[in-house]
Amino acid sequence: MNNGIDKMVIARSLRALDWLNLFVANVQTGFGPFIASYLSANKWTQGEIGLMLSVGTISAMASQLPAGALVDAMRNKKFAALSAIVAIIASGLLLAASPTFIPVFAAEVLHGFASCMLVPAMAAISLALVSRADLGDRLGRNARWASIGSALTAALMGAFGEYLSLRSVFFLTAVLALPAIVALHIIHYDARLVVPRTPGKPKMTPEGEERESLRELLKDKRLLIFAACVVLFHLSNAAMLNLVAGEITAHMGDNVQLVIAACIIVPQFLVAAMSPWVGRQAQKWGRRPVLILGFCALPVRAILFSGVSTPYLLVPVQMLDGISAAVFGVMLPLIAADVAGGRGHYNLTIGFFGLAASVGATLSTAAAGFAADRFGTSISFFGLAGTGLLAVLLVWFAMPETRVEHVLKEAAKSPVQA
Repeated sequence: MNNGIDKMVIARSLRALDWLNLFVANVQTGFGPFIASYLSANKWTQGEIGLMLSVGTISAMASQLPAGALVDAMRNKKFAALSAIVAIIASGLLLAASPTFIPVFAAEVLHGFASCMLVPAMAAISLALVSRADLGDRLGRNARWASIGSALTAALMGAFGEYLSLRSVFFLTAVLALPAIVALHIIHYDARLVVPRTPGKPKMTPEGEERESLRELLKDKRLLIFAACVVLFHLSNAAMLNLVAGEITAHMGDNVQLVIAACIIVPQFLVAAMSPWVGRQAQKWGRRPVLILGFCALPVRAILFSGVSTPYLLVPVQMLDGISAAVFGVMLPLIAADVAGGRGHYNLTIGFFGLAASVGATLSTAAAGFAADRFGTSISFFGLAGTGLLAVLLVWFAMPETRVEHVLKEAAKSPVQA
């Protein structure tokens, strides 16, 4: 597929992409539950923590569609990824500077913007390095290396937080971004191959057709239904570990950071093991069966969290997050490629789904935090479980199959339109 690039260069680039996923996950691990614990240790309430975490998702929400369109328009996807990594370094340094409102607010805004640039840029680089038929396997491999990076870094950050200081976690976040920049520099790809095209569809022609295809994209029921599924997934999922982190920090004396780290590490091993399998089965079975598997873990996990009283039992319950994370991490960019087809809006489609994720995550962290303050943590978990069940039902009854082979078969069965 990469006719303009030597095969050895492509092989080296694919290995570098493995390392890029590993080190980008290193950088991202410092955010989320470690922030919740950091702020809780500095006397922030659950409601305040939930509201501040929502600031980052609001920033991402405002940036998702423009960022996706910008990455689509840029031929140099590596520059987009580099810009995002540098912004995440700055976010980590701001958090380390002070656990007060202005630095934390600025870090969350910057991190939200950077994340919505990084995801589509890395997906576009992956697509440029492999064929469309191999995309599921490649995305599974991306998720495997990202999960390994998250697990190793969570262990390291847990040790830093426990034996040095919570602030040192965010300095470590900034330092670990440097190898990601080196890995990104090694990657080379054919810039003509950054748009997924369905076999048999013509290339985009200037102006008029591109605008028409964008209108068609926004009318696509697969786009809209999966976006609704993404909203409900994150509405149920986003607050769970942050809520747990704040709760055990408030009620557990020793080894808090090690328990939080274990809650991140253990599911990541499951993600590393499952992700390539998820990519393969999505090609073999179709997208819907795999989605249902991942989404079913959400309500079960929330119900179990609501009944756990011993902090060390949180770790095995959190293993269910590995199932959801493996499925969601592979399926979002894969379904985006299905939906975008040959219309040239792959990164915009990822941005649209990212916007849906931001909406769900924003509502999740804010609502769960305030519900926990007002009604108690158990009631908050029951609310998250109910939302997760709604997500399962929506996938089961409304989500169409998007795998290209299935769509082509269904089209062949339909009468030819005059």
